[in-house]
Amino acid sequence: MARQCEICGKKPVMGHIVSHAHNVTKRRFNPNLQKVRAMRNGQVQRIVVCTKCIKAGLIVKPVEKKKAK
Repeated sequence: MARQCEICGKKPVMGHIVSHAHNVTKRRFNPNLQKVRAMRNGQVQRIVVCTKCIKAGLIVKPVEKKKAK
């Protein structure tokens, strides 16, 4: 699984950790990805989406069926 949002394509970016003595080392900023059940092409699928897309309402969650007693 690639660390990439299936909706917006957000993926890790590179940056630096800068210490007090200004020593610079590389680091990686990963997106906050979550596995969610969503409707895609009329089917329920489990997709990996960033939290920004979930908050923005870019995914449609499926309606749960009520269980008969």
